[in-house]
Amino acid sequence: SLREELTVLGRQVEDAGRVLEGIGRSISYDLDGEESYGAYLRRESAQISDAYSSSDRSLSELEGKFRQGQEQGGREESRLGDSFLGLLLHARALLRETRYVSSGLRDKYDLLALTVRSHGARLSRLKNDYLRA
Repeated sequence: SLREELTVLGRQVEDAGRVLEGIGRSISYDLDGEESYGAYLRRESAQISDAYSSSDRSLSELEGKFRQGQEQGGREESRLGDSFLGLLLHARALLRETRYVSSGLRDKYDLLALTVRSHGARLSRLKNDYLRA
């Protein structure tokens, strides 16, 4: 029976070996091919650091582009504001000129109306003189 016990014990050792081998494979799969958990963590840490650096660079580029867009927008707004101000000044100058011309025309109209009344009075007097004669 010692033989049977040694056979059973041998089978148990083989079973335990298979279980340990399966656990080893499972651990190596979990460690993604690394030899130790420390090496696995160092690699994961390096990958996280690379991803952080990459995202930090991307954010910096995005911030730079945003600032550049704001500066361009500010320049465009300034240029539009200057153009609009130029148009307002031009319109104001045209209105002043129109008002000046209008006042001159009003003076000429008043003078013409006075002349017409004066000529009308002279014509009326001439007509009366003619009818009396």
